[in-house]
Order: sequence, then structure tokens, then C-alpha cells
Amino acid sequence: MRRHEKLLTIGITAAATAALTVFIRNFISGEKKITHRIAQRYGISDPQFERAMSQLLGPPILSGNRVTPLHNGNEIFPAMLAAIAEAERSITFETFIYWSGEIADRFADALAVKARAGVKVHVLVDGVGCNCVNGDALRRMADAGVELEVYHIANFARTNERTHRKLLVIDGRLGFTGGVGIADNWDGNADSPEHWRDTQYRVEGPVVAQMQAAFLDNWMKTRAVVLHGEDYFPRLEDAGELRCQMFKSSPMEGSESARLMYLLSIAAAEKSIQVGNAYFLPDDLTTETLLEAVKRGVKVEVLLPGRQIDSQAVRLASRHRIGRLLKGGVRVFEYEPTMYHCKCMMIDGLWTSVGSANFDNRSFRINDEANLNVIDAEFTAEESRIFAKDLERAREFTYEDWQDRSVCEKLLGGSAALLRSQL
Repeated sequence: MRRHEKLLTIGITAAATAALTVFIRNFISGEKKITHRIAQRYGISDPQFERAMSQLLGPPILSGNRVTPLHNGNEIFPAMLAAIAEAERSITFETFIYWSGEIADRFADALAVKARAGVKVHVLVDGVGCNCVNGDALRRMADAGVELEVYHIANFARTNERTHRKLLVIDGRLGFTGGVGIADNWDGNADSPEHWRDTQYRVEGPVVAQMQAAFLDNWMKTRAVVLHGEDYFPRLEDAGELRCQMFKSSPMEGSESARLMYLLSIAAAEKSIQVGNAYFLPDDLTTETLLEAVKRGVKVEVLLPGRQIDSQAVRLASRHRIGRLLKGGVRVFEYEPTMYHCKCMMIDGLWTSVGSANFDNRSFRINDEANLNVIDAEFTAEESRIFAKDLERAREFTYEDWQDRSVCEKLLGGSAALLRSQL
């Protein structure tokens, strides 16, 4: 069989698998998702936008916070490990990726030291995202007294639902969130294909209590224990000037909070939308909402991974999905030096959302996610500056490029897009 025939067979098989998946999921699920376009009734600067975000996403937007961006492993891991070393009462830590290697060992040792010193340490890792469930790193933590849980490792009915949240909270006072996993891939300074580009955020102020609550959401589902009191929820004084909100999204609650946040934010845009995301597969409604923004005169830029990506199937699916966006005026760029793993959105120079949520169906409807929203002009300006700096290391992918894809890429991209939208 010739190579192109093999590729075609693979594509057809993937499409058949996806069709079966669609049937099964639609048969067993009676939940509906938002299907009607969200009309623009106010802008980001309108107080009504802030009220909508506070009421529809759950936790209110709180003032008095400080958020410090940390770029790439050289800045991120030392800051997180230093915070762990300074913990006095409690550490709560939830992550999707925990891969064997030097970074995993450094975190395991740091957490074990604090547990032996009497600090209450609680760690939740995902059953699929962690490749060392039976490994030495987790065993050392457990032997030292760390309370360790693995999310949905034995729950077959929910095996497709993952915790994708990245949360570290120290003494209930200091938090970290973003897109970073605990693995050697994130080490370094995005200076080679082996060292990924990502950002984590160090958070202080009243919003840290919302981060703690997001962790406890899944801790209670796994450990079935409520953590409360001064060790976990101390009185938090103002630490800065930022207004922030940490919201969570989970299919177990029938919630589409991550998708709703993106839709409401895009619908409110009046000037600019900047999206940086590792896995960008917008559904039809999100695509329409972005195109409506362009028609209003909004400048929309999207930054994605290029050839350096951990899943070529995702890249094929993403390229397949963005044709209408490109034709409608959305500009798309592919980051070239290494895997681009950031998850950020900046709108109108005022609104920023960062955290764990990708721009795809897994994050919108299947995964447990948690994002930090910040409404502040200075903070958003800095995030936009970093976004522009990353664009300098990216290549624009145009509508003409999209049309010129090979026949095989088009076939495989369509199959991958259909499969990825359901899994």
C-alpha cells in the first residue's frame, strides 16, 4: 500500500472512531451547552461587565491583590520551591502534569521536608497527567507524611474527566497558578526545543482564598475531607492594587464556566483581543463570537505552537479549525523556537485571563480548570508587551497558507479535529 493510501486509511479510521465517540457521548449525556450567540451589551470598562463576571462565574472580583508574572522554568521553579521552603502551616498543591525527572524530584523532596517538619501538606495529582503514580517521587512524599491523592485513577465512569488545574497555595496566603506542569520540559528559559515557553503567576491578597477554595473543590471529591480554619483560610490583608477573580470550572457541576468566561469576554471586546494558547480548537459558537468581534472593528491576534509541539494531531486539528477565522480577519501566529504552552487572553488593554484553561472542548466541557482573571490596565499592558515579544519569535500563518495545505494534512486535520472535539 502506497504511503498516501496508508495516510488516507488512518484518516478514515480516525473519523470512524470519532463518529462512534460522538454517538456514545451524545447517547449518555443529557446536558446541553450554550448554543446561542452572546450579544454585545457593554464593554470591558463598563461596570456591568464586572458584575456579570462576578455573578455568572461564581466568586466575586476582589480588590487588594498583587500578581507577579514568572516567565519560564528559570524564574518559575525557584520561586515555587522557595515558597514551599518558607511554609509554616499548610501547603495545598494540585497539578495535572507530574512527570518523572529532576524537577519532579526537587518538588517531592521539598514537600517531604516540610511534611516531616510538621507542616500540613496535601498534594493532588491527576491519574493520567502523572506518569509516576507508582514511582519513587510520590512514594517519598507519602512516606514523609504528605497526604497524597490521585484524581480519578480508579473511577472508570469518569476516566475521561481530568483535573487540569495548576494550583499551589502556601499557608493560605500565597498562591501560584498558570500553565506550568512539574516536569523537566518546563525547565530552562525557552531557549531550546527541550525547554518550553510558559508563564506562572505568583499571587498575594484576598483572591488567594478563592485559589484555596478551588483546590479544596477537588480535594473533597477525592479525600472526602474538609480543610478549614486558620491554617488554610487566614485573614488576608490587601497586598496590592489589582482587582482579581479565581474561578473554577468542572463537568461534575454541570458548569461551562471556562467557556462562558471566554464567550462573555470576547463579546464585550471593543478594541483588541490577544489570545495565547497551547491547544486552540474553538467550537462553532466561539468561532462566530470571534468573527463578530472582527466585524465590530476589533483587532484579534492568536498565538499558537508551531512545529515544536507535544501533539502533532492537535496542531493538525487546530489548523483545520481556523480557516474561517483566517478568512474573517483573525491573525494567527505560530511560535517557532519551542513548544508554546502559555494560556492567556488580554482584551482592550484592561482585562486579562490566565491559568490552566485551553481554548478547546476539553477545557470548556470536560476538564476541571481554574483561571485567574485580572481587571487592570497596567497589568494587562505588561501582559500584552510580553505577548508582543513572543510574536517576534513567531511566524504568521495566513489564509493563503491554510489553503495551500497538502491533501494529506487536510484529511488528517479534519479527522483529528472531529476526534479532539469529543475526547
